[in-house]
Amino acid sequence: MAPKRKPKLSVWKFASCDGCQLSLLDCEDELLTIAGAVEIAYFVEASRATVKGPYDLTLVDGSITTGHDAEVIQQVRRASKYLVALGACANSGGIQALRNFTDVNDFITAVYEKPELIKTLNESTPIAAHVKVDFGLNGCPINKRQLLSVVNAFLQGRPPMVRSHSVCLDCKVRGNICVMVMGTPCLGPVTHAGCGALCPTYHRGCYGCYGPKETPNPAALAAWFSQRLGVSEPNLVRAFRAFYANAPAFRQESEAHDR
Repeated sequence: MAPKRKPKLSVWKFASCDGCQLSLLDCEDELLTIAGAVEIAYFVEASRATVKGPYDLTLVDGSITTGHDAEVIQQVRRASKYLVALGACANSGGIQALRNFTDVNDFITAVYEKPELIKTLNESTPIAAHVKVDFGLNGCPINKRQLLSVVNAFLQGRPPMVRSHSVCLDCKVRGNICVMVMGTPCLGPVTHAGCGALCPTYHRGCYGCYGPKETPNPAALAAWFSQRLGVSEPNLVRAFRAFYANAPAFRQESEAHDR
């Protein structure tokens, strides 16, 4: 009887800081279990193996910022049964999506000595803007426990179960006093949980590292920032233009205050 074939796992990187891939490598003991359960067919960050597809599960880190990347992601999608987008860059365009609010050529000429050599797209876009994504895991970087849960779900052939509550609920669980009561702006009410309320636990406002939660109401939060905490219009723009600046809910709210 022939041995059962191991599922093929591939990990691809586009425009990103590598933080989400490092979260996978940081799984340590759990990663050994994953490696025993799957064939790591393509993962440049961790292995020299370059096994061609088709792949049973593909994890994608990073946004699409070049014409070449836009072509490669199409090839990756065709070779993958399931495709999971990892983190802020892959799900909304990342911090590099700040280019989407201005002329990218302004950045290129300011940074590079020979801007004529740089070939890039005008915008940084999420993976879902180019191909079908089967699941998006939020975070900057992602939560490694959530990642393991998602990988395990796909290997078992069931839908991933990642809780979608806001950071506020995690603050309640940890017994944190709300930082907004103390006058500190916090994006926790509109931000997807996953960090364990890290910043509020240390008396800092949430920066929105995990992106908008399901059905957020950033307009109401911005009004509270302005009326109760005295946050200026420019600072309201900055509040919603960080890791998930290009996420529709945050982008719309930042543009409402960008005058």
